[in-house]
Amino acid sequence: MKAAVILVVLGLAASPFAGASQLYQWKDAQGRTVYSDQAPPPSIRNAQQKAFKGSVIEIGESYDARTAREKYPVTLYASACGIPCDQARQLLTQRGVPFSGRDPQASPEAQAELKKLTGHLNVPVLVVGSERIDGFETGQWQAVLDRAGYPKAPSGGKPEAAAPAPAAPAPAAPHP
Repeated sequence: MKAAVILVVLGLAASPFAGASQLYQWKDAQGRTVYSDQAPPPSIRNAQQKAFKGSVIEIGESYDARTAREKYPVTLYASACGIPCDQARQLLTQRGVPFSGRDPQASPEAQAELKKLTGHLNVPVLVVGSERIDGFETGQWQAVLDRAGYPKAPSGGKPEAAAPAPAAPAPAAPHP
């Protein structure tokens, strides 16, 4: 039945409805994903509206980014440690990587997590899936994000101009 759902989507793209501006997505009673230009039945509770132009459905996040985020979630342990923490946040933001930020200075829970994870309280620390990198070094961070499958640029755009990398890796700042 999955092939039929795909054919319906392709049929929409090639049909007179291609100029329509709304597409609905929901799961039917058998758990199959349904796409339609018609609103779902009132019994459907978790329907989503998708905007599309021509035959492209805009969902806001690329397939690669979503897959990487699901398989290899990113957590950044950082505080107001200065340049290393600022560069760490900037790299993730410029690359469009969704991440959860944990500040050990502001949260006792984050402090305990970081201590358990690394044995110390130095930041920044990047966790991508099960991989961990202590301290900020652009090449190492890019490599771990590449291995996890994160796109090199944010979805739907070009990467912003990156700040020049420091000549030597910045040491991790100790937490007081």
